[in-house]
Amino acid sequence: MRLRRGGHRRTAGPAGSVLHSPGRQTNQALLVALVLAFGTGVVTIAVGSPRGAWIAIGHGILGLAVVLLVPWKSRVVRAGLRRPRFGRWLSLLLAGLAVLTLVAGIGYATGLLRTLAGLTGMWWHIGLALALVPLVIWHVAARGIKRRRTDLSRRAVLRVGLLGASAVGLYAALAGVVRVLALPGGRRRFTGSYETGSFQPDGYPPTIWLFDTVPIVDRQQWRLTIKDRTGSRALTLDDVGTPFTSRAIIDCTSGWYAEQDWTGVPLSTLLHPGPKDRSIFVGSVTGYWVRFPIDDLDRLLLATGVAGVPLSAEHGFPARLVAPDRRGYWWVKWVDHIELQTTPPWWQPPFPVT
Repeated sequence: MRLRRGGHRRTAGPAGSVLHSPGRQTNQALLVALVLAFGTGVVTIAVGSPRGAWIAIGHGILGLAVVLLVPWKSRVVRAGLRRPRFGRWLSLLLAGLAVLTLVAGIGYATGLLRTLAGLTGMWWHIGLALALVPLVIWHVAARGIKRRRTDLSRRAVLRVGLLGASAVGLYAALAGVVRVLALPGGRRRFTGSYETGSFQPDGYPPTIWLFDTVPIVDRQQWRLTIKDRTGSRALTLDDVGTPFTSRAIIDCTSGWYAEQDWTGVPLSTLLHPGPKDRSIFVGSVTGYWVRFPIDDLDRLLLATGVAGVPLSAEHGFPARLVAPDRRGYWWVKWVDHIELQTTPPWWQPPFPVT
């Protein structure tokens, strides 16, 4: 049955309900929610300071907005399955991966899915979300959604507001359930990480970023190369300086955090910045490196011990960086090179690639 109104054609379903317009609105809302959820998820991985907690909260709310759209999207899917269409199985794969991504995220957030097949629920959530990206791009390109003036109508804005308010309410309700039932998720840090091995020298995981492996570093042969406005010099472990203790939390993107007492030397005692220096380059014997803003100089520590004992090989012997309020991939292990540079601190990949 075909209906015409105002020059636009819409298709009525078997129960007489109009599906084309609601389906279009559902697809648009779902696409926007997925894109924003992915974006805030990426930023959440980078956030280490409590000031950025709102981003992680926003990510959770957007994920629940996707959950609220599932019943409406299922109606669109059922209607689409009645018509033969190219790429149907890819669309079904997209839907299945999206559901699994939500299950992994909610399961890890509540603590009901801490690990699966040797991987944390966090990694399952991230991996499934990354697998969704090419499928979402294909789906949008294949189906296409042409913009209309009515997409920003008052009614559409009100529906988006209602969806957002419902997602916020569901987020608060879920958080309340987690607290009332004393689920493990109630003890998570704002980043989503769970406490593991605090104040234990070997109790926290020896996580390594991507493709690095634990190097064998000879204490007698190791040298720390320092470059600043005074020139270049090489220090032995004994030359580094008199250590003191500083307490800081390392928060890994794989879903754990640990508070430790780190023994080391502030970088401000090792480096002498010049007026044009803009960044601090910190490199590892493995080739791994990151670049910090020069303003971080007073906050960074070159640690040689943790919880009263020297660092183990897995945790960065002979020296590693301690970077408070930054995620674990900033905490460079096996440091052998520190240099002040005029290069801006943003001149590096968003996440290390080595």
